[in-house]
Amino acid sequence: MSPADRFARLPDLLDADADLRRRGRWVTVDCRVDIGDQPFFLGLENGALAAFERGARLMRSSAFTVRGTDEAWTQHWQPIPAPGWHDLFALTKRGVASMEGDFRPLLQSLQFFKDLLALPRREN
Repeated sequence: MSPADRFARLPDLLDADADLRRRGRWVTVDCRVDIGDQPFFLGLENGALAAFERGARLMRSSAFTVRGTDEAWTQHWQPIPAPGWHDLFALTKRGVASMEGDFRPLLQSLQFFKDLLALPRREN
């Protein structure tokens, strides 16, 4: 299964995690996550995915974007990632991921986003 296909299961993984949804209850933002060359648009409302679209959309806006290579996400989603692959900021330091846009919503709910983007680890 490709990393993008694995990430496409995010809505089911989030639905199954009541604690993460509860912790994200104040998070309402549109963001983009690129898994390799595949963009995903996430519309979060009160910690739940109100919109989840795979693929490029013309003129689609988002507050911020997190981009990572296929290798970055594959390593990040290991059951116990190796040092340097375990965290979003570690991925950027390694040069296999980047973040851009308005960091305010990302940093205000940083642990929520870290946990959200780590949900595919559960697929191992």
